[in-house]
Amino acid sequence: MSVFTASDIVEFAIRIEENGANFYRFAVQIARDEGTKNLFEQLANAELNHKKTFEKIFAAMDKAAPPEGYAGEYAAYLHNYVDNAIIFKKEALYQELAKVKDSASALDFALQREMDSILYYHEIKGLVPAHEHATVDKIIEEERKHVAMLSAMKQKQYGC
Repeated sequence: MSVFTASDIVEFAIRIEENGANFYRFAVQIARDEGTKNLFEQLANAELNHKKTFEKIFAAMDKAAPPEGYAGEYAAYLHNYVDNAIIFKKEALYQELAKVKDSASALDFALQREMDSILYYHEIKGLVPAHEHATVDKIIEEERKHVAMLSAMKQKQYGC
């Protein structure tokens, strides 16, 4: 028996995109050069657009009504689960974020999160309605573009 429904998985994706946008806004603050700042701003906006896309998918999905002890309990549980167990694991995130002190470390962190997101979205594709597969594919392609943009910036700035 599955613990989570397809709508839960899409809700995870919404939270992942929120967390990604938050990271990129943080990265803008520590980036020293304008090119990297602009890239991080662009990626923060892209993550918010992805969030909106997943919100549309989520709104159209059938959702099971979970048993709740209080209003919003299940949603809070899902947010906590995503924050602690999926891509942006809180403990690991805080440890890794503590190492993000400059553009180079922010680029490395972002590259890893984008690649993790791509893998996650490949996995969830089978859980969303078939008519939404093209939308998920589009988001995967966008995440791949993010990897390419981050890699190009890293190469340009640091030669690696």
